[in-house]
Amino acid sequence: MSGIIFSIIAGAAMSIQGVMNTRLSDKIGLYESNVIVQGSAFILSLTALLLLGKGSFRAVTGVNKLYLLGGALGIVITVTVMLSMKSLSPAMAVSVILISQLLVAAIIDAFGLMDSPQIPFTWNKYIGMALMIGGVILFKWKT
Repeated sequence: MSGIIFSIIAGAAMSIQGVMNTRLSDKIGLYESNVIVQGSAFILSLTALLLLGKGSFRAVTGVNKLYLLGGALGIVITVTVMLSMKSLSPAMAVSVILISQLLVAAIIDAFGLMDSPQIPFTWNKYIGMALMIGGVILFKWKT
């Protein structure tokens, strides 16, 4: 149950953050707002580390070096969310983002990429994906 609750919080926070970042970028610029967003996230992450951290940075030597690039995706995510929300409505942008997330996650599962357990992409997942895409088309369809 906690996974569902955390997922709901993450989804809501991502939608709110996307709109907030886009409005900020409208006033001060895209990359300027990205610095503020990533900078404040760094300060809060450092604070959380100091207060709650129990891991070990020494263990990083045993990690696949590719995984160290996860943080670099932050600029890609932040900037492309802002650009998509600027050119689409927030609801449409989030809808397309969610479909993209689901599709990429399904590919990761299906092929067991990045040390994930392999989970087949079965017919019901194809139908679910088609329904989601159809929903976005209906959502965007202007009468």
